[in-house]
Amino acid sequence: MNKKISIIGSGFSSLSAACYMAKAGFEVKIYEKNNTLGGRARQYLNEGFTFDIGPTWYWMPDVFEKFFADFGKKPSDFYTLEKLDPAYQVYFEKNDSITIPGNFEEICEVFENEEPGSSKHLRKFIKSAQENYDIAVKDVVYRPGISPLELVTPQTAVRVGQFFSTIKKQVRKKIKSHKLIQILEFPVLFLGAKPSNTPAFYNFMNYADFGLGTWHPKGGMYKVIEGMVALAEQLGVNFVTNAKVEKIDVDHKNQVNSVQVNGESIPTNLVLSGADYHHTETLLNSSLRQYSEKYWDNRIFAPSSLLFYVGFDKKIKNVEHHTLFFDTSFDVHAKDIYDTPKWPEKPLFYASFPSITDDSFAPEGKEAATFLIPLAPGIEDTEEIREKYFTIIIERLERLTSQDVKQSIIFKKSYCVNDFIEDYNSYKGNAYGLANILTQTAFLRPKIKSKKVKNLYFTGQLTVPGPGVPPSLISGKIASDLILKNHLS
Repeated sequence: MNKKISIIGSGFSSLSAACYMAKAGFEVKIYEKNNTLGGRARQYLNEGFTFDIGPTWYWMPDVFEKFFADFGKKPSDFYTLEKLDPAYQVYFEKNDSITIPGNFEEICEVFENEEPGSSKHLRKFIKSAQENYDIAVKDVVYRPGISPLELVTPQTAVRVGQFFSTIKKQVRKKIKSHKLIQILEFPVLFLGAKPSNTPAFYNFMNYADFGLGTWHPKGGMYKVIEGMVALAEQLGVNFVTNAKVEKIDVDHKNQVNSVQVNGESIPTNLVLSGADYHHTETLLNSSLRQYSEKYWDNRIFAPSSLLFYVGFDKKIKNVEHHTLFFDTSFDVHAKDIYDTPKWPEKPLFYASFPSITDDSFAPEGKEAATFLIPLAPGIEDTEEIREKYFTIIIERLERLTSQDVKQSIIFKKSYCVNDFIEDYNSYKGNAYGLANILTQTAFLRPKIKSKKVKNLYFTGQLTVPGPGVPPSLISGKIASDLILKNHLS
């Protein structure tokens, strides 16, 4: 058996797969086009400040525990976790916010104070969400997306109606408070779709939120990357940075035989790409691509983002580690992302102030902040537009939290559509992959195994199970399991 595998990209899914492949005895080499590892989860350092460039939320800790346990390890062998309490804060108007505590009983009290009687409905809703979580995350999402029958289990069969209803309908059946509705609909944004397009079965994300809680790895999400890299190296994985894969070569039988990296042809038996799926297929001759440009153009993508990494020379008041600004209409903003793609007039936005929790993110007495505006992928991206939107959100932050911050900015760095394309070859500059709507779920997503090229596989957010960090870890395991099934016989 030939056991040499080349992995393209070093994000969560690639690192996950690399560990499983190395453990099985494969000779694994990862090629990363950028100068640091981690894919979208890289790190930005400036003037004593630290920023996670990509993911900032640590949800579903059980998925991380399961990953490390497969190698006889624990997350605590590599990084330190703390549960955030409060978990996050949501602003609706000036000096009008709801803070979500770190435990469920206190969350019920918050709901009851906002809408008498709502805690009863919340308990029932979260019980259903936990049941769905146990079905989905502990079983269904670990399936390879080959057959529609993967979704058919005794547990999912009795919940078939939830696949044809939506989160939006489910949430609004009993809860009437607009604020509470927005809080309950917020978690599905991690799936990259509107609540009105997301199957009700996906309420398991609400259990991830209220049941399992929001966590913080000390030093940031990049510490998770460093932990996975350390594990991979212990298992014998080799890493090459500044390594641009320019072509995937195949032989006369349409079987992978080498990759061209920085102009050099490197023999390999297998290729697994954790890079953008559409981009990876452009590394093949056109006749060997599974999906046409029309196919990709017709997919519903999760948003792109406009991000700002900002260093402040003082501590920011009246905010939490994770703070959401929902003082404008989500429905209108969502239309600007999914229906008629354009820059939103009144965007919702998210801010992370990790230095509130973790002193390592900023010098003493100062604050590190990341701001994020979800955007339609593929829209125009210029410095002038970025500046306009920075002004919009900073002025809203000042108004909603009753403080002046503009004069306290030491520096800022922006990141948007063009950067996602440049750094990650991301299709239309999307940030999160394909939206998890019913018609793009499981077997309806792009396949892990190429139908046209032997020994070519894919992993990551454009294939199963979908967007997000925990799904990326799972995707790496699914891809490696499929490879081992096909090549260890």
